[in-house]
Amino acid sequence: MNTSTTFLALLLLFTSSLACAQDIHWSQFDANPIYQNPGNTGHFNGDVRFIGNYRDQWRSVTVPFNTINATVDATLPFNRNLGIGGMIFHDVVGDGQFRTVELQANISYLLKLTSDSTHILRPGANFGLNHRQLNTDQFYFDNQFDGIQYNPSLSSNETFATDRRSNFSFGIGTIYEYYQNERFNITGGIALFNINRPDQGFFANEIQRDRRLNIFARGIYKLNYDWDILPSMQFSVQGVYREFMIGARAKYTLVNRLGEYRALYGGLHYRNKDAAFLSIGMDYQNWFVGMSYDINFSKLVPASRLRGGFELAVRYILTRFKPKKIVHRICPDYI
Repeated sequence: MNTSTTFLALLLLFTSSLACAQDIHWSQFDANPIYQNPGNTGHFNGDVRFIGNYRDQWRSVTVPFNTINATVDATLPFNRNLGIGGMIFHDVVGDGQFRTVELQANISYLLKLTSDSTHILRPGANFGLNHRQLNTDQFYFDNQFDGIQYNPSLSSNETFATDRRSNFSFGIGTIYEYYQNERFNITGGIALFNINRPDQGFFANEIQRDRRLNIFARGIYKLNYDWDILPSMQFSVQGVYREFMIGARAKYTLVNRLGEYRALYGGLHYRNKDAAFLSIGMDYQNWFVGMSYDINFSKLVPASRLRGGFELAVRYILTRFKPKKIVHRICPDYI
């Protein structure tokens, strides 16, 4: 098989994989809540939440897959039941630097099922603008061999209809929470993304983006004065892909008094038929930093040598200071 035939075979494989390509995924799925479900938008204690995520995967196998994500969400000051948020992520994979940039906007609304807010429902909606681009200049063609060596200045004589594509998507979701107190609560949700199945093909044939169904559950349970257990699971379906993750983290509170708050986390999760990942993290006042590493044991082990991906998550919650109104009483002179 010559170089041109090999390239065409790889290209066909690449374009067919686009037909059932996955959306991005995170090991620390609880650390990217508004990507997980639009109902999570504005669902936190505070006023504004900022989150950054970074993932580096398959460095031991090929050109590493790099994904960067930034989100911000808040509840509106004039209506604390209404949450809004936005997200941008940038993803680069493979030798052809297949690049994805996506902007998403979320909105949610809090519905109190009981007057004391023990049971709540928070439906939400997601709107996304997706742009994908392939750098064909990174590929090598036999027409660029000048008889002695590879010469990138020579024309490849290959014609591409387009090397970029943009589309719009929308999704919906809802979460339910049972909240007894800060150290005993359960949250679960279901969401459906890419409902309109936008066309993401680079060629004449229409290649629709598969819908993504996401189901999650998480909770916190007090063990004793200092220790808590935080179990969580997530199940995703997109086209032919299935992803099931389950595990738990342990939380140890170092200090939580007089305006000081610090806590440590450590956990283990399992991704079905693919990997296990270890995670550690720390709360410091309004900051959280978490790190995880995937230990791969799929069919890719001979190439990966058990090494999967490193992931970093950073969160900051801004809480505005709300001064109390103090009424001064003026006593008359004769008292």
